[in-house]
Amino acid sequence: MIIIHIGDVVGRLGRKALALVLPELIAEYQPGFVIVNGENAAGGAGITTNTARELFHAGADCITTGNHVWTQKQAYELVEDDDRVLRPANYPDQVPGGGAGVFPGRSGDSPAVGVLNLCGRVFMRELDCPFRRGDEEIEALREQTPVIVVDFHAEATSEKGAFARYVDGRVSAVVGTHTHVQTADERVLSGGTAFITDVGMTGATESVIGVDPEPVLKRFVTQLPARFTPPKSGPAVVCGVVLELDSSTGRAYGIQRLRRKVSGE
Repeated sequence: MIIIHIGDVVGRLGRKALALVLPELIAEYQPGFVIVNGENAAGGAGITTNTARELFHAGADCITTGNHVWTQKQAYELVEDDDRVLRPANYPDQVPGGGAGVFPGRSGDSPAVGVLNLCGRVFMRELDCPFRRGDEEIEALREQTPVIVVDFHAEATSEKGAFARYVDGRVSAVVGTHTHVQTADERVLSGGTAFITDVGMTGATESVIGVDPEPVLKRFVTQLPARFTPPKSGPAVVCGVVLELDSSTGRAYGIQRLRRKVSGE
């Protein structure tokens, strides 16, 4: 079974790049399922009903998020009404939506796919422990399907790598998101879990991790507040991974980085 996981979509330009590239990737790889991280899809921070609709229209079967999930007010209703849009599972139980789900594959012979969304805690907001919460969610997902992909949204490389080792053999893949910089460490761990520290972003290449450089530079140089906004035009990149899985056992036997450029012309 093939699963495509696309990294953090940033703003309008990221959505446009996804709409151009993802259908081509689907035609090329014929995946059984597609996951897209959309936590920065609306204006560079958060997600709305309309931006989620664009990601689904481009080819996403499930949308994961992260620490910016609540930036747009519409997200509260969105995650409550559409179980295909996940917020991190280690938020308290009282918040809207869910952090894990089991979804049908894209074709009749594709197995169901479990998706789990978690946030790290190092250099980020203190949430429930992703390791302990991950244990609970993975156990529940494994009762329904052996194919489980974890979007681990975290800052620290060490925390992502530690989590992947912690769940090795219990999930099909751990795909790191959040830093917007694709890493070159994709591999299949000894227990059969595919892992990459960060899948990268989908957005403007003429940017600082997806947003206009000028306000970023101003903030670094002056330490004054600055509003970060993503470029609306120009060249872009779509980053992701292709996961090759045994659909009967859920074990991974391959992981391949994706990086497709869009000219912006």
